[in-house]
Amino acid sequence: MKKPIVALIYDFDGTLAPGNMQEFGFIQAMGTTKEEFWEKSNSLAVDQDASDVLAYMKMMYDEARAKGISLRREDFMRFGRDIDFFEGVRGWFKLVNDYGAAHGVRVEHYINSSGLKEMVEGTAIAKEFKHIFAGSYIYNEAGEAVWPGIAVDYTNKTQFLFKINKGIFSARDSKMVNASTAENKKRVPFSHMIYFGDGETDVPSMKIVGMFGGNPIAVFDPKNEKKRAVAAKLKRQGRVRFVAPAVYTPESKAYKLVCAIIDKIYADFVLQEFEK
Repeated sequence: MKKPIVALIYDFDGTLAPGNMQEFGFIQAMGTTKEEFWEKSNSLAVDQDASDVLAYMKMMYDEARAKGISLRREDFMRFGRDIDFFEGVRGWFKLVNDYGAAHGVRVEHYINSSGLKEMVEGTAIAKEFKHIFAGSYIYNEAGEAVWPGIAVDYTNKTQFLFKINKGIFSARDSKMVNASTAENKKRVPFSHMIYFGDGETDVPSMKIVGMFGGNPIAVFDPKNEKKRAVAAKLKRQGRVRFVAPAVYTPESKAYKLVCAIIDKIYADFVLQEFEK
């Protein structure tokens, strides 16, 4: 019997890392504080009635250019190396992979983030992901960032769920993802997805995964009561099935939840095979 694929899909900021990825080196290199940077970025979005994501991408570009700092892929990746993670994240992927392998499934990990792909690619955990769906820049012949290439906001995050569902790994693709595909031909059923997010920006993705039988989980920084309250609110509103602290150790609630979900996915898969 073939092994079903279970996809664990993560937002990044506030889900795997505390805070926004720009706050772990980039903002400091610009000689400003995170409060000043985000206030300017948010004001730009409000004043221009623009996308929050495009506004921060422009702010990063403008601030770096004003300081004479180049922004090449390797520069973004260098900033990504400084990103800190919640407890247990570095060992989490092997932990879950090993459990899945021992219980009849193949586990894959994905990022679905409004942050920057290049920064995630510079992190210590980048190699753990089957694919990273996130924002990115267009680069000129000198390799310097000149324009936003992909901006991932709250609602267009959902398109990547359908790409994972069909096994499409191109952010640009709009043809294959919209083509009609038989359910039994889809690579990862929604019911085999586990989505980790930390707040309102993940609601559309959480809702889609839950609507189609998957398992959305709201995680929160255990040191932040406001984040805990947001996660509880999402649970009350029916946006997620489960809530857990953003702790990724073998003793954590998140790990126990994922193990239980994997067990259920495998059991359902076996029963479906008997029906054929």
